[in-house]
Amino acid sequence: MKTTLLLLLLLVCSSSVSSSDSSLISTAVCGIFTFGDSIFDAGNNHFNKNCTVQADFPPYGSSFFHYPTGRFTNGRTVADFISQFIGIPLQKPYYEVQIEAMTGSRKGYPSDGINFASAGSGVLQGTNKNLGVTSLQEQLQQFQTLVEQNHIGKTLVQKSFFFFESGSNDIFNYFLPFAPPTLDPDAYVQAMLTQVTKFIDQIYMLGTRRIALFSLGPVGCAPARALLPGAPINRCFGKMNLMVKKYNEGLECLVNDMPIKYPGVVGVYGETYDIVQRFRAIPTRYHFSDVSSACCGGGTLGGLLQCGKKGYKTCANPNEFLFWDYFHPSEHAYRIISKALWGGKKYRIRPLNLKALANITLTRV
Repeated sequence: MKTTLLLLLLLVCSSSVSSSDSSLISTAVCGIFTFGDSIFDAGNNHFNKNCTVQADFPPYGSSFFHYPTGRFTNGRTVADFISQFIGIPLQKPYYEVQIEAMTGSRKGYPSDGINFASAGSGVLQGTNKNLGVTSLQEQLQQFQTLVEQNHIGKTLVQKSFFFFESGSNDIFNYFLPFAPPTLDPDAYVQAMLTQVTKFIDQIYMLGTRRIALFSLGPVGCAPARALLPGAPINRCFGKMNLMVKKYNEGLECLVNDMPIKYPGVVGVYGETYDIVQRFRAIPTRYHFSDVSSACCGGGTLGGLLQCGKKGYKTCANPNEFLFWDYFHPSEHAYRIISKALWGGKKYRIRPLNLKALANITLTRV
């Protein structure tokens, strides 16, 4: 039965809208197109051999896939969980899809979306460019090219979620001692938001109608803060989280402006920051025993060594840890976040949750 329903859904997604339905877009969400950094990367960096930011080695992926997939956690990410809630396959990384297309190992492009996210990237084009990451601007160009070459149909674009999460690396890098910033914090955040605005402008022109902007989590609480000279260890890095909050406020303003600026679009803002801070405030309610240290890593807070690198250690039960490695949540944390974004109330995601967004009828403009 599940196979039959999935086939029917895919047929709907791949077909064009008939002339009799030209004023409406079907409520069925067929796919997810994902843009951003390591929070969403499903293995793009693994297939990008010029990139040195990798998680394609054990014990990444050990709790669900049972092998490393290139995801920077022990299992699934938010995009994976939402795909499962919808009932569609997990999206493949763009670079994997391209390799399959070039070698002829697949016919056509996926009808359930594509993951363009690249770990280490930021909204600013120069963020970690020397590490070979795929910038947000390059991710957008990859998507645009597929649309212009008709590898991704207009109907699929209109019937898909577009997920965006990026900015953690930009803000973390702002505090690195060997690259002092030329902008003050407010100007730096504004420069980031300018790039996000350009990104939304472009995906709207390409036909996007369901957009979800996810806030950054409390980056200043990540175990990796132990790498920064002067950052506190017994509490979160307040200056960093202040920049995160200002950036998140800007993201929510962009969502609030969407109905006027982008006719026909429904945008939502996912309050990931507050969700994670709630984990930290009352960890036992969410079955966490440790919300400060990395389950997998080494050194202070487990934040001085990447998981899987020589000398690392792994905790006995990853599900009890908020952080899997020095920067990224565990699969257990992602699962709870995903449930809050999918069916949560307005203090979690607003003005609609993702379940409502998936079922809303959009007027064609």
